Amino acid sequence: MPTVGVKRDFLFKALGRTYTDEEFDELCFEFGLELDEITSEREIISKEQGDSRASDASDVILYKIDVPANRYDLLCLEGLVRGLQVFKNKLEAPRYKRLSPDNGEPQRLIITKETAAVRPYAVAAVLRNITFTQERYDSFIELQEKLHQNICRKRSLVAIGTHDLDTISGPFTYTAKAPGDICFRPLNQTKEYTATQLMSLYKTDSHLKHYLPIIEDKPVYPVIYDSNGIVLSMPPIINGDHSRISLKTKNVFIECTATDLTKAKIVLDMIVTMFSGYCAQPFMVEQAEVVYPDGRTCIYPELAYRKEKLSAEFINKKVGISESAERIAQLLTRMCLLSQPTGISDEIEVEIPPTRPDIIHACDIMEDAAIAYGFNKITRTTPSTYTVANQFPLNKLTELLRQDLAAAGFTEAFNFALCSKDDIADKLGKKISETGAIHISNPKTAEFQVARTTLLPGLLKTIAANKKMPLPLKLFEISDVVLKDESKDVGARNSRRFCAIYYNKTPGFEVIHGLLDRTMQLLEVKAVRGEGYHIQAADDSTFFPGRCAEIFVRGTSVGRLGVLHPDVISSFDLTMPCSALEMDLEPFLGHTAEILLTHDVPMQETFKHPFPVPSPSQPNLPSRPPSTKTVFGDLSSQAGLKALNDFLTDRSYIEGFTVSQADAAVFDAIPSPPSQAFCHLRRWYCHIKSFQTERARLPSARSQFVLPPTLPASPNNMSEDDMDLFGSDDDEESAEAARLREQRLAEYAAKKSKKPALVAKSSILLDVKPWDDETDMAKMEECVRSVAMEGLLWGQSKLVPVGYGIKKLQIGCVVEDDKVGTDLLEEAITAFEEYVQSVDVAAFNKI
Repeated sequence: MPTVGVKRDFLFKALGRTYTDEEFDELCFEFGLELDEITSEREIISKEQGDSRASDASDVILYKIDVPANRYDLLCLEGLVRGLQVFKNKLEAPRYKRLSPDNGEPQRLIITKETAAVRPYAVAAVLRNITFTQERYDSFIELQEKLHQNICRKRSLVAIGTHDLDTISGPFTYTAKAPGDICFRPLNQTKEYTATQLMSLYKTDSHLKHYLPIIEDKPVYPVIYDSNGIVLSMPPIINGDHSRISLKTKNVFIECTATDLTKAKIVLDMIVTMFSGYCAQPFMVEQAEVVYPDGRTCIYPELAYRKEKLSAEFINKKVGISESAERIAQLLTRMCLLSQPTGISDEIEVEIPPTRPDIIHACDIMEDAAIAYGFNKITRTTPSTYTVANQFPLNKLTELLRQDLAAAGFTEAFNFALCSKDDIADKLGKKISETGAIHISNPKTAEFQVARTTLLPGLLKTIAANKKMPLPLKLFEISDVVLKDESKDVGARNSRRFCAIYYNKTPGFEVIHGLLDRTMQLLEVKAVRGEGYHIQAADDSTFFPGRCAEIFVRGTSVGRLGVLHPDVISSFDLTMPCSALEMDLEPFLGHTAEILLTHDVPMQETFKHPFPVPSPSQPNLPSRPPSTKTVFGDLSSQAGLKALNDFLTDRSYIEGFTVSQADAAVFDAIPSPPSQAFCHLRRWYCHIKSFQTERARLPSARSQFVLPPTLPASPNNMSEDDMDLFGSDDDEESAEAARLREQRLAEYAAKKSKKPALVAKSSILLDVKPWDDETDMAKMEECVRSVAMEGLLWGQSKLVPVGYGIKKLQIGCVVEDDKVGTDLLEEAITAFEEYVQSVDVAAFNKI
């Protein structure tokens, strides 16, 4: 979610009142936002760059507010204040209007046909007689940056240019020229540069270098001129210094060039609606004319209002409330959606302003109604139906196989799902047409041109990047490949594959063959023809002639194994022989990966999944419980049911994380289905009831939760041993024994209290991963070791190759368990976002 930083005092001044931090946090929650952090500029700089850099920073309190990613109208102070004031009924939502200029001639932007090769669209508008202060100017610039990072997708879809209209003259021309033909003085520079020189200059600029790849490979660069030949901007890189805006600027010309016209319209509408309130005529925007190469003329900004109709019943049903159409219309109006009942049944007409492009469906309107009503005011109800989540069968099979393959001595690897054409074709001795690969229509690099059809190239590239590691190298991967399938609506499907590879001085075919046998053993597929599996010789250009076999399961081919061809090995820059195995896993489920199952997946070859059907021999649930006495109390009483309901508040089962005989026993102890008042107990009761036919196969309970029934003693049942005819003094002896036991326990406790308490410590080995191979690993280690906590002691470290030239930092530490946790450590280390991508716990041992 985007975060908007606003000065607290300036925000409160704009809102017309002050709030405590708690009150403003509550207001944000009511409006559907989140007050993420209360900080200051000094605190931010101190945290990121150190105290020495923060000495001159401001102590003004800043509110960091998280806003929904599609609420572009809340990305600046102006939109935030306007939305909150309308929400609190202190202001009516403004009406935005488009006006013609006083002289009748709108500013014109002419687009030439050359732009079609780079950024074919453009829109424009004018903010006339605007008044800037320092705060307004800063907010104006910050909104552009927020939009660039959000809807503009880092300027790849839309680039915004703002210019002082009084320093330039129209009509303006948007065209594209060769880099050497573009020359101007860019923003904040003292001399002119050609576009080629600018691209070299900004390669070292921390801010602009990220935008260079958008156009640097294009034969022509986009550029905007005025009628005097002055360059306004070279989108999406930089504006010209001649037309830069300042606090003295009164008229602002706004242009947005784009590859997506819809996004460009939204961005332009957002800028002019947010800052038109500072114009001499508030919320009035001067229109501009855009002429396209085909002669079409369009007027911008559109500032379009549209209307939608929906029923109050729809909103009430979806939100879980019961409000009239008039009341719901009032709620929506508070969310800047002017609404009113139409008078036809419970129909409501909703007007959607140009500031709300996030409203694209009736569900979006319903969500705003729920926010205005208040989530905390919605009555809590128990769902009428219950569903039980199961792990996806294919994923469960994958996880189980991973554990056993790792136990067999193979290391798991994860590779990209996209690869180059050469990886799956030429390097494997095949033609690209034979692979049936799905091609990317606009690949950004030669490394990612197609979706992989085999896992083998990824493992070979991983070995090539780790050739210095000790031999043998034994790797495996279980992931999806993408295959063409005309029966699917997208023309392709995913298929789960298992691939393993053995790299050593000898081919090691016997190792790979043994791994196949072990895998089949785990899947309980016998090594026999027909009902089991077998292998037979096959020809494949990827494998050495005469050293390739095809794997058949129940007569169906599922994969191949063998010794790789020397040409394949050398094409991946390897020098030693290699054996590989690759096969499809989905046939072992008996279902495709897209069919949802409602039961566990057995680790065996399964082609049919018979579901249990109740038979006369299966025991039914007892109609009357053998005992209602449990560790939770008597379940025939309200107190006992309440205790069990409280116990199940954050638990799914009585014991552990899966259903067991403990659940069945407690279920039997409940005389009748619990009422709706005990929502957690009723959820559990309905869930356990679904296991009625599987009771006998449930795992046994580790503890006893149901107490045996106590039978009242009667004279007929008493034996001679039960009768105390002589008044035995056993009671006195028991009291004496109890006194001695309590005395000894007190002595033991006093003796134990004198011993110093043991400090529990753990040894942790962390894997700290960088962003890429250009990350300064020494600096990253310095940052990691700078994390200081009471009870934390850093140990030795080393750099461990990961692949593709990337290394991870493996560092050890000793922590006191009561003072330092792994979550706390990971959070502190990942705070160094410039260097650290992620942190994993590689090993954890108690000392």
